[in-house]
Formats: sequence, C-alpha cells, structure tokens
Amino acid sequence: MIELKNATKNFDSYTALDHAELTIEKGTAFGLLGSNGAGKSTILRLLSGIYKPDEGDVFIDGEKVYDNVSIKEKVFFINDETVQFGSFTLKELKNYYKSYYRNFSDETFEELRKRINLPLNKKINKFSKGMKRQAIVIIGLACKTDYLLLDEAFDGLDPTMRIIVKKMLVDAMLDRQLTTVISSHNLREINEVCDSAALLHNGKIIFARDLDSMTSSIHKIQAVFNPDKDGNPVEYTREQLAESGLEILHFERSQSIYYIIAKGDADTLKAYFAPKNPMLFEIVPLTLEEIFIYELEVLGYDSNDIN
Repeated sequence: MIELKNATKNFDSYTALDHAELTIEKGTAFGLLGSNGAGKSTILRLLSGIYKPDEGDVFIDGEKVYDNVSIKEKVFFINDETVQFGSFTLKELKNYYKSYYRNFSDETFEELRKRINLPLNKKINKFSKGMKRQAIVIIGLACKTDYLLLDEAFDGLDPTMRIIVKKMLVDAMLDRQLTTVISSHNLREINEVCDSAALLHNGKIIFARDLDSMTSSIHKIQAVFNPDKDGNPVEYTREQLAESGLEILHFERSQSIYYIIAKGDADTLKAYFAPKNPMLFEIVPLTLEEIFIYELEVLGYDSNDIN
C-alpha cells in the first residue's frame, strides 16, 4: 500500500507538492491527472525515493521510502530520464537493471521484447523516442517489482504501440497484483487503464476517486414537468430541488426543459423525480471528462485552468 501523509516538497520558494494526503491500495491501477506543473511527477519521485519530503511522510508497505534500499527494490520508476545510458545496447541495459533487481525475469523480458520486435544489440541512442519508451517498459515489467511508476507512460508511442503497451501493463496487473501508478494529462488514457485517479492542480490533490463509482453515481437528467391540476406550469429552482436532499452539481433551464447534473444512481434519481410527475424524464450518461468538470465547478475551480 502507498500512503502520502501531509507530504510536501519545496524547491526554494516554489511548492511542487502541498500537504498531499493520498492512499493507494495494493494491486490498484492508479492515475495521477493534471497539467504540467501540477505535482504529478513530484509524487512519483517521492514514491521512488528520488526526493525526500520537506514535510510529512511517504510510505510503501508501512515503511518510509526515502533512503530505504529494501523498499526501493520493490519499485520501478519509468520516465524520460530512465533510459540514460544511450551508449548501451538493449541487452546491456537489461543486464544493468538485472544486477539491481533480484527478481528480474529473462523469460518475461524476451517474451515482451519479441512481442514488439525490439533489436537486442542496437544502441539505445539509435532508438526513436517511442522505442526507448517500449524498451524501458519491458525492462520495468521484467524486473517483477511490486510497484511500477510511469510518468507520462504512453508519451511518444504511436496508436498501435499504445494499445500493445497498455495490454502489457494490464496483463501484468492481472497476473501478479502489480500496483501501477500512472501520471498523465490525458483523462481518456487514465480511464482505459486505471481503477482510480487523483486530480492535481498547483501542487494540491483536489480529489481522488474510484472511476467506476464516479460514472455510476453522477448523471445528467433532462426533464419536462406536467402542469398542475389548474393547467399552470410547474417550475422548480435549484434550491427547491436541493431542499429535498438532491445533490446538484449543475442546474440549467431552457424554457420548459430542465438540464440537471446530480449525484445518485439511476434508480435513486428516478425514484426522487417520480412524485413530481414529469412529462419527460431521461437520464443521459456522462463522460468521465464531464464528471470531472462538474466536480471541479462544485469545488470552485475553473476546469480551463487545470486542463
């Protein structure tokens, strides 16, 4: 399990991570979302032991991470700087990491390498950016660590290779309960791979959510209400609907049509509106991106500043 407890990281007067609280359960695929400078990479560097928190603590499996060799053996961190031995061939790079990770699997390495047809004896500095990313991903998976950290995991990969690398990650997660933490500014990529995600902005964790529960617990409603018994139109304000316990994230009305974003499962929302005798009532699915935007609005953030 990963735990950030009041974790803060400063660089001179700049606060890269501001009193972060986060728990990631073992075996989870967890996404870190946010724009450049949001704090995603700082969290990954704290988890890998590259950075020491200035305040608070960072734990993996109940132990502090920084300067802890036994914990670092459980973690493999992939970013653009991971492939720093450009003069090495892929075979030499593999042997380098094999010397540090006792559970390294040559069998896994060869299986994955052949799947994407990477040349074993070609120097890394002759690889394209996408090939370098592929190389370090298969090495990371072959190291058989408990935790895999990926900074902008699919950057530089063409669409076909993105699919292949995603499948590699998913297979490893299912095969051995690998805990994966992926940073990205791309919500769709996080949604395709991860179970849960946190949204960061200016070094703060705005919220962390289970993605499945988010999509099943927030809905868009379109409704038109029947007139009262005297034929007069029935009108509702946001406040009137909220008084009855409905948690509304967004409320809009265009003539007689109401557009409402509300929390609750579909059956609960239907039961809530049934006594109000709607002439038209439709629940429309929301994309994950829409859900994030409305959640941000409720918290007082402008989503345009975060994307």
